[in-house]
Amino acid sequence: MTPEEARAYLNYLLTLNLRREDAFGPLALPFLRDHNLKALGILPEEQFSLLIATSQAFAAEPKRFAIKLEMLQKARQLLPQTRFFDPEFGQQLDHDIQKTTAELGIYTEAMKGGPSPSMDRQQLIVETDMPEYFLDLAQKRAAAYFQTKYRLTKDAKTAQHFGGAPKHFDPDNLSLHKEFPGACAPFMSVRTNAFHLTLPFDIKISRKPDDPLEAGVRIFYAKMGYSYPLRYEMGKLCSYHDGQVYDIALDDPNLLFVSVSGIKDKDFPLQPSTDSLDISPEFAYPLAILEHTGSLGPFIQVSCNFKIWFNASFVNILIQGAPDLYEYGIQGGSGLMTRSYASDKVQTYASAQKEPWQDGLSFNFVNLHLQLNPGTHTGLIPHSTPIFSVFPILSRQCYRFEDRKSVENNLDH
Repeated sequence: MTPEEARAYLNYLLTLNLRREDAFGPLALPFLRDHNLKALGILPEEQFSLLIATSQAFAAEPKRFAIKLEMLQKARQLLPQTRFFDPEFGQQLDHDIQKTTAELGIYTEAMKGGPSPSMDRQQLIVETDMPEYFLDLAQKRAAAYFQTKYRLTKDAKTAQHFGGAPKHFDPDNLSLHKEFPGACAPFMSVRTNAFHLTLPFDIKISRKPDDPLEAGVRIFYAKMGYSYPLRYEMGKLCSYHDGQVYDIALDDPNLLFVSVSGIKDKDFPLQPSTDSLDISPEFAYPLAILEHTGSLGPFIQVSCNFKIWFNASFVNILIQGAPDLYEYGIQGGSGLMTRSYASDKVQTYASAQKEPWQDGLSFNFVNLHLQLNPGTHTGLIPHSTPIFSVFPILSRQCYRFEDRKSVENNLDH
């Protein structure tokens, strides 16, 4: 920016301020932060006026007070260099700085919360065939997915600092745009603070046999209350177990075709197949997952052999489809792991207390329960996309909801 351009832009900003335009703050802040205004020939008086006007434009939200304080402090440092320096004016500005500092302190203290209860940090122990992938690489992939998808632009971040009721209908003014999913703290927290399960390959669910993914396909007859695994041989659908042929048309609305691709995550450790068949390494793991895929009514149950051990006296495990799963034409189920164990054989429970670390812990498997969105015939989840989320939550016995008045009455007595 040349001095001439800076002068013209300053006049434009001051005009916006005089008109009380919403765009003033989002445009003034980058101008102040990204340029050396002194080197561009902007006079101290002009810089001071712009700093004060910008500080007054911030949304009246305590979380914006830190940057507002920054503007006020810069203005105070600049004031003695201006022609209209006055001790009383400086004192008033000092009072504004003290007031903002105090209000920011109140907000910061309130956000700290109370002291943590004396409870040991809960340990969740995972048993899985691929711990390096699920506990490390998959979490990095999920974080990168959400950061890429919802990252705010620099302009959008700046616009967050300025609020107030809209004064004009101006939807095409990009400097005002700030209503993005990435700007909503609860929306982002449920994505960035969760443990996510991803797969290193694509998975497709379809009601039609057309265009399956290359690694392999499974077929299920699935509807509410009943499901059955099938296979396709010699132009007929037959039992996956014993080969008995059934008179089921390929366009039956209750059929589901589940297929997987080869490994597409370049950092996933390829392993040779343990089967006697000659299978390419990039197909071995997807086929192993596909082989253990089942159905539960209209849901496809994808098993990754991911077992979690936890202390059910303090913690329950909420599992549910990842928040953005619906965008791929697929819905995820949800469930709460409490003290109950999985429905397994007696031998599984007999071996559940053999190790010292298992004492007092419950276990269960995190399976991915997926179904097509209503009215959708095909859904495809690309590799490294968060599929299921795992949320450790307090056991129901470890908390209670109480009416505020009751709490206050108890304290009074």
